[in-house]
Amino acid sequence: MTLLLTRSDLEAVLEPEACIKALREGFRSADSGPIAGQRVVTDLPFPGTATALIPGLLPGVPAYTMKVNAKFPGARPALRGVICLHSGVDGELLALLDSATVTAWRTGLAAALGTDLLAGPGALVGVIGAGAQAELVVRGLAALRPRAGLVVHDTSADRAAEFAGRHGGRVLSCVAEVAAAADLVLSATWSRKPLLRLADTREGQHFTSLGADEPDKAELAVDLLEAATVVVDDRELAVSMGALAHGGTADATLGEVVRGEHPGRVSADGRTVYAPVGLPWQDLALSWVAYRAAEEEGVGRRVDLLA
Repeated sequence: MTLLLTRSDLEAVLEPEACIKALREGFRSADSGPIAGQRVVTDLPFPGTATALIPGLLPGVPAYTMKVNAKFPGARPALRGVICLHSGVDGELLALLDSATVTAWRTGLAAALGTDLLAGPGALVGVIGAGAQAELVVRGLAALRPRAGLVVHDTSADRAAEFAGRHGGRVLSCVAEVAAAADLVLSATWSRKPLLRLADTREGQHFTSLGADEPDKAELAVDLLEAATVVVDDRELAVSMGALAHGGTADATLGEVVRGEHPGRVSADGRTVYAPVGLPWQDLALSWVAYRAAEEEGVGRRVDLLA
């Protein structure tokens, strides 16, 4: 029997603190895994792309994940897909999980963890792109550090106003205003050209860029990346399809920061950037948390796909 977990099921069993704990442990241990995960993105003869992340593996977890997403920027929601959670013992399909929900949670909460580890003491949060991933970053940050305030900009004024209303923030009219006001800036957009350049920023700021996860997407300009301490989740992917595809270098991975092998922020007045692409083991980390919680709480619906 396979457990089906919809968005509402997942939101009923997931909570930020437990997910951040699982992600932190994953960053600490994932590099020691025997098999590297693969992230495959391909264009389609339609207005979108197909993405597959395989296999999601973590030391100590007796299961693995396979994820397939459709990413169509003009659709709402823009990302749809499924995560298959398989037993590592016999390959049994333990669960099918809504990928959009798991992806938003693991991306947003991993970004919250990276932001907390790299950002300075300033507590005014700026959001560029008020979507599902930004929502989870803000929720995750609330569990990790105090916040002095929040400013937000989105191409949709209504979406920005709703986001600001949920989080007690205020709407600003442009990206530059967000960068001028905030101590740490989160961007989670579909941008194909840089939103922020070095001249738009100031010393001591932190930037988390979630939008640059395909070769032709970019949120931070090369001059900003070159001036900052840049931390990524995977060096090779950051160059081939992430924020460093057009220039800049990675100073560390978040795993190295979590393990204490790199300090992350090297000076109070330095700029820092966290620019992840997203890795298969992160899907497993949250899928395993969700599956075990759903089993314990009796959430979800069981089906026999072989019937």
